[in-house]
Amino acid sequence: MDSSTPVNKSEDYLVQQAIKRDRAAFTALYEICVDQVYRHVYYKVSSHADAEDITQEAFVKAWKSIDKYKQTGAPFVTWVITIAGNLVIDHYRKQKKVVITDEVYEVDPNNQIPDPAQEAEINYSKAIIKEAVLKLKGDKQKVIIMHFIDGLTYEEIARALNKKGGAIRVIQYRALNELKSFLKRD
Repeated sequence: MDSSTPVNKSEDYLVQQAIKRDRAAFTALYEICVDQVYRHVYYKVSSHADAEDITQEAFVKAWKSIDKYKQTGAPFVTWVITIAGNLVIDHYRKQKKVVITDEVYEVDPNNQIPDPAQEAEINYSKAIIKEAVLKLKGDKQKVIIMHFIDGLTYEEIARALNKKGGAIRVIQYRALNELKSFLKRD
């Protein structure tokens, strides 16, 4: 490990150094991406423990295969999210079923106990929306998750999916309309 590796350099520089097996550079990439990868995984598995395990495994796989990383113009995080997405699929294959669970609420820092009825309604609404998003197929689901959960811009999504920015907006528009129809039916 080269202790002189600057961790505040650009992502491209960090990736190039990580490809050369610079652990400090990969650690910096990890710190940049971990929250986003975790959110993506957690949205799909709804278990903090499973999301943490899958996120950790995604970064281990990324480190082991960093020399195969190809710079496409998409952010590095999209590559790690792709790895994590494959691990989520493997996770469900092992379980042979998909279960949507309610999220666990956390008590706020002021120790105020949330209204149970309101909390139940919020959790129910989140579960309904999540179920509808997971019904979307292919690029529609990817675009919705990448934009609204992962926080990627249209341009970043376009590069990750190898499409034009306008196509991503059209896919999102169609996906949102499909979500509306799912939610109206439910």
